[in-house]
Amino acid sequence: MKIAVGIPARYESTRFPGKPLAELAGKPMIAHVIERAKEANVGNVYVATDDNRIAAAAREHGAEVCMTRADHNSGSERLAEAMRTIDCDVVINVQGDEPLIDPEAIRAVVEPFRHDHSLSMATLAHPIQNDEDFNDPHVVKVVCDAKGHALYFSRAPIPYPRSGGRNSLQHVGLYAYRKEFLLIYPELTPCESEQAEQLEQLRVLHHGYSIAVKIGDFNSVGVDTPEDLARAEKIISAS
Repeated sequence: MKIAVGIPARYESTRFPGKPLAELAGKPMIAHVIERAKEANVGNVYVATDDNRIAAAAREHGAEVCMTRADHNSGSERLAEAMRTIDCDVVINVQGDEPLIDPEAIRAVVEPFRHDHSLSMATLAHPIQNDEDFNDPHVVKVVCDAKGHALYFSRAPIPYPRSGGRNSLQHVGLYAYRKEFLLIYPELTPCESEQAEQLEQLRVLHHGYSIAVKIGDFNSVGVDTPEDLARAEKIISAS
């Protein structure tokens, strides 16, 4: 099975313009993401971007670059364009704002494809540890079936602990796709649940495709704001 790691990265961001190039521990944030992806050692690492500044930084730090259009609505759509001519069977989507992503998580997300040759997509989850995260709409929850495939993703607290106790999973935003599925993903029409929850993976379930969920001790610190960047800086400095 031939694997490619794709890192979609755009310069424009409502909350944090220029985020991939923001300095973190002496180098641009995208460099940290590339290093983690290369450390996973699962396949060639590509940065998919429409911005020449990001492309230059990516090449400087050892990634190959796929230039894309600027009008994509999601990282998945950007990767679909970028990976069209890349020789691979599975594409891992490592988000460009995850400088602390665990290389082991990158390796783990492709494991379901080794056991299920019909699988379209895979992602990760870990047990929720506290009620604050369980009730936080910024923390996405996932419920799985007996095969370990996602039944539903939600910002709401699911499954609701009606009889007391809590047995819930937090979704980790790392994805892998079979290449054939990634190429058709942009053609799937949005659905009401996706728009209501603002979770693009619900489009996949709506159209009848399966998403395997690998459960483990996977956690990371994403960077959405300058405050998140400062928090990541402290973590790196302490390590």
